[in-house]
Amino acid sequence: MEMGMKENIAEKFKALGDLNRLKLLELIIKGESCGCTLIDKIDVTQPTMHYHINILESAKIVVSKKEGKWRKLDINDASIDDMIEYLKALKALGDNR
Repeated sequence: MEMGMKENIAEKFKALGDLNRLKLLELIIKGESCGCTLIDKIDVTQPTMHYHINILESAKIVVSKKEGKWRKLDINDASIDDMIEYLKALKALGDNR
């Protein structure tokens, strides 16, 4: 794997290295798509939630689309697939020992 691809994968895993971001990701996967509903389901302030969503977006794990005054959030399936494929390849390297 190229260094640039490794850096991209590292950024994605780093973004998942926080309990609040994992909670947000799970909620988004389950269908919560708006910060206005997410805020009621995790114990953080609105600015903190916005901070965590921005990190997930920067890592391209979550994508957003503006609808009126709301941002609708969704999972970037390609990013999740990239992480899964990386872990599978990593496991395969260990299988050869």
